[in-house]
Amino acid sequence: MTRTVIAQGTFDIVHPGHVHYLEEAAAMGDELYVIVARRSNVDHKEAPICPATQRREVIGGLEAVDEAILGHEADIFVPIEELEPDVIALGHDQHHDAEAIESELERRGIDCEVRRVSGREPATEDEILSTRLIIDRILERRG
Repeated sequence: MTRTVIAQGTFDIVHPGHVHYLEEAAAMGDELYVIVARRSNVDHKEAPICPATQRREVIGGLEAVDEAILGHEADIFVPIEELEPDVIALGHDQHHDAEAIESELERRGIDCEVRRVSGREPATEDEILSTRLIIDRILERRG
């Protein structure tokens, strides 16, 4: 039986922290589906710079990812209902409340585990593992 994992995120400017997240999520099962947030669903931080289709294409090109899809604009749980995952892998620093997700999954009759991946430290002192910090550096150097 195939064990399906879902990861999700904005993935505006892909960096090694994203790769770590997705590789660790992929290791939790046999197939990794990644839900790429639409701009309209990003309300916990600045809106993404890159279009959702571009972000999906980049994430879909990563070796760890079996398929990248766009999130549902009105109900973020719709793709989860459609994919029926065994695991939802959350990033180590994602804002999501695992208990609230588990409650909503139970309410909808979706039986899956919610797990957090580990964090990753920068490999060098100048490596940046944050989209916000990458943007800050671009503005500082080129802005």
